[in-house]
Amino acid sequence: MKMKAFIIGVITILFLSITTGCNVLETAGKENSDGVTTIKIANYFSETHPQNIALKEKFKPYIEEKTNGKFEVEIYPANELGDEAQFTSGARIGSIQMAITGMGLQTANPKIGAVEWPYLFDNYEQANRILNGKVGEEIAKSFRELGVEPIAWTANGFRVVSSNRAIENKEEFKGLRLRMPNIPIFINTGNAMGVNVQPLALSEVFTALEQGVIDGQENPYATLKESGLYEVQSHVVETNHMFSPNVYLMNKEFFDELDQETKDIILEAAQESAQYEWELLQKTEERVKKELQEDGLEIIVPDGEFMKDLRESMDPVYQELYKEYNWAEEFIQLIESEKKKGN
Repeated sequence: MKMKAFIIGVITILFLSITTGCNVLETAGKENSDGVTTIKIANYFSETHPQNIALKEKFKPYIEEKTNGKFEVEIYPANELGDEAQFTSGARIGSIQMAITGMGLQTANPKIGAVEWPYLFDNYEQANRILNGKVGEEIAKSFRELGVEPIAWTANGFRVVSSNRAIENKEEFKGLRLRMPNIPIFINTGNAMGVNVQPLALSEVFTALEQGVIDGQENPYATLKESGLYEVQSHVVETNHMFSPNVYLMNKEFFDELDQETKDIILEAAQESAQYEWELLQKTEERVKKELQEDGLEIIVPDGEFMKDLRESMDPVYQELYKEYNWAEEFIQLIESEKKKGN
């Protein structure tokens, strides 16, 4: 009898846990008894990263004030709701209302990743202008097909190479065991640079560098600093070989069901927050560079010949992309034409 009562108790607890969890998912993004709708936002950045500062200082207060408290914003940084793949999926199916992601959905639609192809953008102003124009509108179609509405473009940053030795020309990349994300365009870019690509999860990189399994890695400056990777590196070469954007993705069904006034408020909040993040990120990057140098890292800025060699080494990468995707060449031409408008 005691065993039977114990089993019934366990089953009851499990049932309550499951139903409570389901209730959270079912009520997410829906008006509660007080007439308040919660917008849950997930991302993988630390609380002190410009992305989360912008959300807390701009996006959240703007929406809550302009809707007179009818909408509340909850921010979940640092993978609190799972890793990027998990919370991106959550935004697609509607278990959360919004996610700030990279271009990970390129696995479902390669065109989404095209804005991260090598040496597309020259500076932040140019990237900001182009992503918030015709190019961004073109990519938006691909996002919508996957159940999310892109409401703002933000910046993760230009990617640089950190290493355990100086690299002052392209030839010196030979033999460098460089960690890159396990995504085809990254691996192909690394191969074209001449490095020995080592695809590892970011969580494994510090230990691999510390133990000498790899010689370097590549990421934006903010990631190099915040992840502590600089502690086991001696040099940075400012290759700027890729610009990595981020995007505010809102569940499309949730967004579409909002009245026009609320849609406008959310879009205005997103733009104000996103532009603030672009500014913060660039200021943060300058500060991080100074801090890295103070910590003993040498920053190498490639000369004209080095950069020319790197850019030209990407020609075969693009030729393969043009063969693989029938939309690729036209899309890159669109970006090039938009770049000229800013000259």
